[in-house]
Amino acid sequence: MNFSRRHFLSVAGGSFASTVIGAPLHQLLTRAANGLSLHAEGYGPLIPDPRGLLDLPRGFQYRAFSQTGERMSDGFPVPDKHDGMAAFTGPNNTTILLRNHELSPEQTPAVLGGNPYDPECTGGTTTLVLNSDRQLIKHYASLTGTYRNCAGGTTPWGSWISCEENTSTPESDPTVSKRHGYNFEVPSQATGPVQPEPLVAMGRFHHEAVAVDPVSHIIYQTEDREDGLFYRFIPDQPQKLRAGGILEALKIKGQPQINTKQGIPVGQPLPVEWVRIQTPDPATDTVRAEGYAKGAAQFSRGEGICLGNQEVLFCCTSGGTAALGQVWRYVPSPDPKQGGVLTLFIEPNDPGILDYPDNLVMAPFGDLFICEDGRGEQFLRGINTQGQLYSFARNALNDKELAGVCFAQNPLTLFVNFQTPGITFAIWGPFV
Repeated sequence: MNFSRRHFLSVAGGSFASTVIGAPLHQLLTRAANGLSLHAEGYGPLIPDPRGLLDLPRGFQYRAFSQTGERMSDGFPVPDKHDGMAAFTGPNNTTILLRNHELSPEQTPAVLGGNPYDPECTGGTTTLVLNSDRQLIKHYASLTGTYRNCAGGTTPWGSWISCEENTSTPESDPTVSKRHGYNFEVPSQATGPVQPEPLVAMGRFHHEAVAVDPVSHIIYQTEDREDGLFYRFIPDQPQKLRAGGILEALKIKGQPQINTKQGIPVGQPLPVEWVRIQTPDPATDTVRAEGYAKGAAQFSRGEGICLGNQEVLFCCTSGGTAALGQVWRYVPSPDPKQGGVLTLFIEPNDPGILDYPDNLVMAPFGDLFICEDGRGEQFLRGINTQGQLYSFARNALNDKELAGVCFAQNPLTLFVNFQTPGITFAIWGPFV
């Protein structure tokens, strides 16, 4: 059955945070597994931007705001290195954006404000509030003193989990004063820097992104290393992540310690199981070593992750036989004690089709949007409901990555960042 984009929007419905759709995603996955090309029309050819910032298809427009160095509402400069981001529905028809800043201690402008986790570190998050006309009302720091906040994920209870992609400790790096490699939770309604508390039980490793199952509250996590693993965290108390839980790593049944560069066929179902991580907060960076010793699979640079209909999609930025990137699909078993099924969804092995996929999001109308972090030109790609890949946007300013792609529904808006210089864009037009 063929569905129009408008029909997809009606099917998706509900709140943006869930990004749950039904049968159309399965059609997308099946068709994409049969082969991708970059010849799909999509929304038409990209039109050169006279401002030299962002090329988009005809009929679409953007607003750029909150650029690195501008003065924020709290008096501090907008930090650099805009990265992972999420959109929430705010009061009075506003949209709230939670935005990461992937900053190492020596990098500036820093995320400044009160309550730093580690005064020596410059990363964290900022919060942006926009009105219904997509105009910025205010922006301010909401998490400070953390290290390389790359991506993260939303929770069903209205918060953002911001992830550190660094495991420095005072013993390994004298420039820091605390252990790093943790997740931190930031409520979308926070009006200033939160009191940061590391979510220790979720593991201390090179975190990239998370996706929270809205029913089971199991949290899936990616790890941005060539030998990274794919994790799930089962909280002891849903909505109270500080209360602890169980950390596990994914293992493919019958293929222990497999690596995602080993020529796995696209579309082949792989039954999986989960192995327990007994030491989620080690003194040194050994979480993935423990999981791998127990047979866990290695995913080359696990990065962006999002939810579909009772399934999880995630990128391996340098996975595949050509090390150019993959997208995987994991379908959990209805019984959390069981493993579920993993399938390789996309592996084009062609940089002209997809080059180092990174952040991704399922649009409310059914298309999958993927930010590239490759070499040369940087694109935001889309995969439509017929399994066809198309170009939706191009960084016309420089060759730095696009990041933080997310959607708000009222009004329907795509948000995305340039990482350097940090700029946030609101994009709207004839999506449906």
